Amino acid sequence: MLAIARHCENCVALCNSCCYPKPKGSGWPRVNFSITWFLHGQGPVKLATCLLPFRNHTFIMLHLLLQGLVYAEYTWEVFGYCQELGFSLHYLLLPYLLLVINLVFFTLSCVSNPGTITKANEFLLLQVYEFDEVMFPKNMKCFTCSVRKPARSKHCRVCNRCVHRFDHHCVWVNNCIGAWNARYFLIYLLTLTASAATMAIVSTVFLVQLVVVSDLYLETYVDDLGHLQVIDIVFLIQYLFLTLPRIVFMLGFVVMLSFLLGGYLCFTLYLAATNQTTNEWYRGDRAWCHHCPHVARPPSAEPQVYRNIHSHGLWSNLGEIFLPAAAHCAEKMN
Repeated sequence: MLAIARHCENCVALCNSCCYPKPKGSGWPRVNFSITWFLHGQGPVKLATCLLPFRNHTFIMLHLLLQGLVYAEYTWEVFGYCQELGFSLHYLLLPYLLLVINLVFFTLSCVSNPGTITKANEFLLLQVYEFDEVMFPKNMKCFTCSVRKPARSKHCRVCNRCVHRFDHHCVWVNNCIGAWNARYFLIYLLTLTASAATMAIVSTVFLVQLVVVSDLYLETYVDDLGHLQVIDIVFLIQYLFLTLPRIVFMLGFVVMLSFLLGGYLCFTLYLAATNQTTNEWYRGDRAWCHHCPHVARPPSAEPQVYRNIHSHGLWSNLGEIFLPAAAHCAEKMN
């Protein structure tokens, strides 16, 4: 435990020194990183990186286990009951179709090259994006990889490599998300959200149909005071949970998952539509942190404001995700 605590302290110290671009010609003020770390919404991700500072398959196994348990319950109970109630087979098979597509793009996200920068493709990738001289200044070098850093690239400490158009390191796929696999990750996230939402809808419709067919909503019960009461929503939920606990628990899980994944999917689509990466969005408005009350900036220092210079319209931005610039040429040079 002491070794893990010391490693986390080192991670925080390192993040504190590299999370924001440092303007030339002025000292960089110390930031109360423990506060800004959680205010900026990066706490859970960076905590996982601190506890697992190298690539491993723990979260992949957890991902597949949870997905397997949900689909096992859907197949074991929901699918059979819905067939008995006369549900359309096409409607019931949709989650399985989404599962197949999801697993294909999950695998591609895990194993594909995100855009590793090497000596062989370094010169080509330096030409792809313009340097903005705020977040991505020219002539910067990664001393770990011994390569010049193209605009929009970043060194991943977990994978120990520089990645072209670095978005983030995803522990669920055990890989960086960069220029060359962002399209796979986007489709993976889309199908995962759709499969969770589809199973939530099917399970909800099944439970509602069950209540209607059995006329449960017309029943009455005697309360603790001996009064006759009409069954309400709360009583129905309690009854269904006691009668079909696994289905109701699965429904609650996939509904919560649908909202979480749906929110993250909307955020990812917003970044794709505006040609930003998670790394750029996180650092962009906080470059020099001139609105942050936790930073003590020298009075003479002028704030450097980051502006997105890479957005060229919706279709062009989406085309850059699905047809990344210089991907094929650079892969051949590796």
